[in-house]
Amino acid sequence: MVNQGEKDTMQTLQTGTYKTKFKIDNLQLTIDNSRRAGFTLIELIIVIFIISLAMALIMPSFWGTGKTTLKTEARHISSALRYIYDEAVGKKQIYLFNINLDNESWGFKSKKESRSFRIKGDAEIIDVIVPSHGEISRGELIIEFGPMGPEEPIILHLKKGESEYTVIFNHLNGRTKILEGYEL
Repeated sequence: MVNQGEKDTMQTLQTGTYKTKFKIDNLQLTIDNSRRAGFTLIELIIVIFIISLAMALIMPSFWGTGKTTLKTEARHISSALRYIYDEAVGKKQIYLFNINLDNESWGFKSKKESRSFRIKGDAEIIDVIVPSHGEISRGELIIEFGPMGPEEPIILHLKKGESEYTVIFNHLNGRTKILEGYEL
C-alpha cells in the first residue's frame, strides 16, 4: 500500500515529458521538463558567428603566402645584420657573417656565440653583392664585422616564386633597408 507522502515523490510520465514533485516540510516544488532538449536557432547562430570570427582571426597566419614568407625572411636577415653590427661595434669584437648560397643557409659567429639559420620554404638567396667581391650567386661568402663594422655595404637578393626582395645594409651606420623587387 502506498501512502500519500510516497505518492508525491514519484515520477509520472505524460506524453514524453515528465513532472517531478518534491514535498519538503509543507513546501511543494514542481519541476516541469516539458521543453524538448536542444538548442534554439538564435543560440546556433551565435555559436556559428563566434567560431567563424575566431577562424577569420586565426587562419590567415597559417596561410603564409610566398610574398609574406619572403618578407619575413628579409626582415630576419635584416635584423641579424643590425644585431651583428651593434654587437661588433658595441663590444669591440669581431663577428663573422656567413652566407652559403648553395644550401640556402646563413649565420654568424663570434668568440662567445654562434647561430645559423636556413631559409624557410622554397625561398632562396639569389645573390649577394659586396663591392670588393662583386656579385656572388654560388658558394659561400664570409663577411667580417670588426669594431668599426664591416668595411663595405652588403646587398642581398631573395626570391620565392615571382616575389623578390632586396636587403641593403649600410656599413657606415648599421642600418638596413628592405625593398620589394630586385634593387641595386
